Amino acid sequence: MNGILFVLVALTWGSSFLFMKIGLEGLSPQQVALGRVLLGAVTLVVILLATRRRWPRSPRLWGHLLVVAVFLNAIPSSLVAWAEQTVPSGLASIYNATTPIMVLLAMPLLLPSERLRGKQLVGVLLGIVGVLVLVGPWDLIGDPAVLATVPAQLALLGMTACYGFGLAYMRRFVAGSGHDAITLTTVQLTLGAGLMLLVAPFTALSPVQLDWRIVAAMVALGCVGTGLAYMWNTGLVQAWGAARASTVTYLTPVVGVVLGVLVLGERIRWNEPVGGVVILLGIALASGVVRWRRPVRTPQHA
Repeated sequence: MNGILFVLVALTWGSSFLFMKIGLEGLSPQQVALGRVLLGAVTLVVILLATRRRWPRSPRLWGHLLVVAVFLNAIPSSLVAWAEQTVPSGLASIYNATTPIMVLLAMPLLLPSERLRGKQLVGVLLGIVGVLVLVGPWDLIGDPAVLATVPAQLALLGMTACYGFGLAYMRRFVAGSGHDAITLTTVQLTLGAGLMLLVAPFTALSPVQLDWRIVAAMVALGCVGTGLAYMWNTGLVQAWGAARASTVTYLTPVVGVVLGVLVLGERIRWNEPVGGVVILLGIALASGVVRWRRPVRTPQHA
């Protein structure tokens, strides 16, 4: 059963970049961002009520979850939707794989005891090299089309930086609250949707063109990718632990790239998958999935 959940999370999160690309065919970036968070919040509120869980009563906890909602939902959802106007969905999914690197960089800011050491630092540096390969600076001068995507690629790095800070903040201030993950995520998404609705009159009132593809993509993106996937991932964390469950990061870029090529006919540059592999190697090293061993010296006898 857990293996099925693992595959579902990988497929859902990997395909979310395709669904955003389809949603942008008839919606503005901010409308896509608002739609996914709002639909995700509604889905989890229904689950919360159906399972008779109680809303947290601590104002302090709601304040912390408001910060989490800003950095895990409101800002990154807007950045990735804006970026996908000019970058392929597959490239966006590869950039999303830098999230664990951003978490490692953010942890010392909120948890001084979590300083980067040894192989973690090497893994982070390797991940940064992977990002440089991914961008392909040698193409920026010679190809105007590549140069035009730089702001979007920076926005994608901003997205994962927000994820990194938000996840570190959650661990520091929310993890020990005593509430289960579904309850906390429901509050988080509800607050995120509320914030985005407040600014919607200024950011999300452009004309809308809907057809069945766009509606289906937004339902999948919001209800499944932003709602149910949280619940599935929570089940994996409870069953396998955070370290093993986080290996879903290795599959989501593969799903995103393959769907972008097969469904949208996107073309990828050689350095994009290469950069993605280097990033994943850096994550594997920093997280302890890949270990190095010091050579054992054998005693020499005269």
